[in-house]
Amino acid sequence: MKINKALWFGLSCIGLVLLMIAFLTPWGNLETGHIGLLMLALIVVAIMLGFPTAFTLMGMGVLFTFFAYFMQSGDGGRSLGQTLDLMVQRTYATMTNDSLISIPLFVFMGYLVERANLIEKLFRSMHLALARVPGALAVATLATCAIFATATGIVGAVVTLMGLLAMPAMMKAGYSVRLTAGAITAGGCLGILLPPSVMLIVYGATTGTSVVQLYAGALFPGLMLAALYMLYVIIVAKLRPDMAPPLPMSERGVPLPPQSEALARGPHRYAVPGMLSALFSARRPREVGGGYVARNLLTAMLPLLVIALLAWSVHRMVTTPAETYDIPDELRLGASQFDSGLGEPPTDGGLAEPPTEGGLQEPPAEGSLQEPPSADGAAALSEPPGAPQTGGVSEPPGAQAATPASASASAAANAASEAADNERPSAPRGFWIFLGVCVAILAAFYGVLTWARLEIFKMLMGSFFPLAVMIAAVLGSIAFGLATPSEAAAMGAMGGALLALAYRRLTLPVLRESVFLTAKTSAMVCWLFVGSSIFSAAFALLGGQSLIEQWVLSLGLTPIQFLLLAQVIIFLLGWPLEWTEIIVIFMPIFVPLLNAFGIDPLFFGLLVALNLQTAFLSPPVAMSAFYLKGVSPPHVTLNQIFLGMMPFMGIQVVAIFLLYMFPGIGMWLPTVLYR
Repeated sequence: MKINKALWFGLSCIGLVLLMIAFLTPWGNLETGHIGLLMLALIVVAIMLGFPTAFTLMGMGVLFTFFAYFMQSGDGGRSLGQTLDLMVQRTYATMTNDSLISIPLFVFMGYLVERANLIEKLFRSMHLALARVPGALAVATLATCAIFATATGIVGAVVTLMGLLAMPAMMKAGYSVRLTAGAITAGGCLGILLPPSVMLIVYGATTGTSVVQLYAGALFPGLMLAALYMLYVIIVAKLRPDMAPPLPMSERGVPLPPQSEALARGPHRYAVPGMLSALFSARRPREVGGGYVARNLLTAMLPLLVIALLAWSVHRMVTTPAETYDIPDELRLGASQFDSGLGEPPTDGGLAEPPTEGGLQEPPAEGSLQEPPSADGAAALSEPPGAPQTGGVSEPPGAQAATPASASASAAANAASEAADNERPSAPRGFWIFLGVCVAILAAFYGVLTWARLEIFKMLMGSFFPLAVMIAAVLGSIAFGLATPSEAAAMGAMGGALLALAYRRLTLPVLRESVFLTAKTSAMVCWLFVGSSIFSAAFALLGGQSLIEQWVLSLGLTPIQFLLLAQVIIFLLGWPLEWTEIIVIFMPIFVPLLNAFGIDPLFFGLLVALNLQTAFLSPPVAMSAFYLKGVSPPHVTLNQIFLGMMPFMGIQVVAIFLLYMFPGIGMWLPTVLYR
């Protein structure tokens, strides 16, 4: 019987782990911490043998938790009770984790968007829009995968659908099998990094890192990785045209509707001048209606309107004066009139106690209460002796002196506030640079907007922009604090349902299948969390975590060396394990060490998220390769798909290096928004 190379690789990894267990375990001086490390190694072996991850974690966790309690007390009944109590507590704590609420909602949104049948229209419009770019089909595949992966976040669905749509077209155009497979698998895996990513939610819930900050930090690294993929494809297409031949002219065009074709036969080559001339002149072709021209002109003017609204909003934001509050001097912190201690405030210019001499007196002790005698002997009410003789209640001494000064200060503050409101500060230089870039983009857009490109733009309006609006609404509400991730996920699920309804795909079978797949995926993630929580508790009880911390700290590593060691370990773990096992098993081991090395958990999480892309692109457990193989032609082998993914794995290493050398790529946006 012939065994393939992937199986040999898996058996070799298992054998290597077993050899390490046999030779590195101090069998003569075995402690509980060593038993914890033995449990960790056995978990890896069991997962590589194909046992279900969640139930393997729970089974090993329960077994070794009972063993740990039994070693402490020696009472089997008591140890069993403690183990069962720990299971219940860990399961309840996992199920009440608020961060997990957004997982089923985002997954449901992804399945609905997938079934709205947008990806075929999106790929076709991207293919036509990028037709002049070298390697246009591969670049369009990566762009489509990035957009669709951001909207769905479901790697298997994106890779499968793009394998059905893009692979036949790329193979027909003469693209090499390796480049085709690498572009589809690498682009499909962007969904686990670009927000709203389920992987980031799992990482945040496991390590206690803010999911909102992870979303903000992962946006630019994800876009950078997609841009590096596209740059690699363009370079390959330039250097090796045989691997990515240019598209023939017959596949770069788009058929024009009859009315647009009649307008294109006129004197104007570009769409906007031609439509303006047809709308306001009498020389419009007879078969072209005014309403058709107006609708197309409004469509062409949409980028101008959007950028004008965006520029106005940004200008209002950057030129709005800061809010000032009229605080009296005597109430300002650190004012010179106040003592820093707890003594009485000064009386000069402020409220003072009334004088004690000649003030209010106790009534006479003898007899009942009497009215104080008046000056004329009549029993009338009079002011107490020593009080001012004016009628009514008077202000305490010093209050009248303070009133004019307070009034003048208040009037001056109000005048200054009104002047500040009337005189808005000028816009900073950054705004004018932003405005110049927008004007340059508009000029380039309208400078190339021919009649054919107008039709391509209309295709993008029907495929790309609905997804873009939904993604911007979900991510924008999270980034600007308008909604929590769970609330934004609910809004995204509603947006996915509206998209499916708009494209007439929201049928009862589609809804039933989406709900079933959502429940299946959510149950898998939640069981993984339960198993991970029980496993982590057993690992901590046995002392495995403290043993690893002591060993790492004894090495005397610098923060740079620790980061390199952690990323290398995660990269190697990505070959035999999936990202779910790496996060739920190994992240609770790495994260407690970050404080000792002064490393920001958010920055470490971004490095890990970028590194975990390898879990979907590294054999033998590269699930994206198996997804693509399932829909590939028979002559495409699994080894060809693996070889095609290798250059993109190298690009991931370059992206990790760039993020490490320039942390602002990931840390700038969360720092601006939340810190």
